[in-house]
Amino acid sequence: MNFMKIAAIGAVTAMALSGSVEAKTYKVALDGTFAPHAMPKLSGGVEGFNVDFAEALGKRLGAEMDITAAQWSGLLPGMQAGTYDFLVAPTTLTEERSKSMLFSEGYLDTDFQFVVKKGSPKVESLKEFAGKVIAVNKGSAYDQWARGLESDIGWKVESYGTQTDAVQAVISGRAFANVAGNTGVAWAVKKNPLIELSYLHSTGKVFSVPFRKDSVELRNKVDAAIECMKLDGTLVKLSEKWFGVTPAAGSSAVTVRPGYGEPGFEGYDPTAHTSSCS
Repeated sequence: MNFMKIAAIGAVTAMALSGSVEAKTYKVALDGTFAPHAMPKLSGGVEGFNVDFAEALGKRLGAEMDITAAQWSGLLPGMQAGTYDFLVAPTTLTEERSKSMLFSEGYLDTDFQFVVKKGSPKVESLKEFAGKVIAVNKGSAYDQWARGLESDIGWKVESYGTQTDAVQAVISGRAFANVAGNTGVAWAVKKNPLIELSYLHSTGKVFSVPFRKDSVELRNKVDAAIECMKLDGTLVKLSEKWFGVTPAAGSSAVTVRPGYGEPGFEGYDPTAHTSSCS
């Protein structure tokens, strides 16, 4: 496996959340090919929402973040084996995953969103896609979801080899809309003036930071840092920078959860605490 290493240096002289100076390095990792969360830079290294997210965490923790960019398939096993302290890759929190890992509270909603040609009629519900052609990336979760609703909604699903090809089908008029992950299509719209965001289908799922089960203290410290990033608008600024979208009121990017972790999942700690943000 080829690794790209970048040093994301937090303000090591900054005050840690506990109120004392803490000079420490955390080994963290992400998938360096998942735009716009992390992607190669022409000058070397990686950039994206989650790279900036990791750097902001480092500043909050008063620590150096040693970031490894690697293939997604090796990230969770690597963390469980102790190679990484935690992951900064966008990781969907699921009930199954919470049984073997600890998670922070969610920091971004991960939903399904449609993209259409610029100037297309506004869509307010899934039923309004009836009779339309929906382009999807073949074999993706969005492909399976859309096909499962084909008879119910009355749309026609067409699969393409890549997400780029699916978007191109919308631009060329072969499809009315493309559906994919909300952050991915927001990035596509930000780069292409011929398309625009359309209907957002909420899944109720979130991206969360995963840890080993024995990393309770570290999880809680990172969770508190994420809360501060919500309260001071850091996550809003990163969303606007990389997705061109301002998070809605009540979304995970701006809503502090009680306790530590995401309520309703194994490993959640309901202990009340007051956010201490410098």
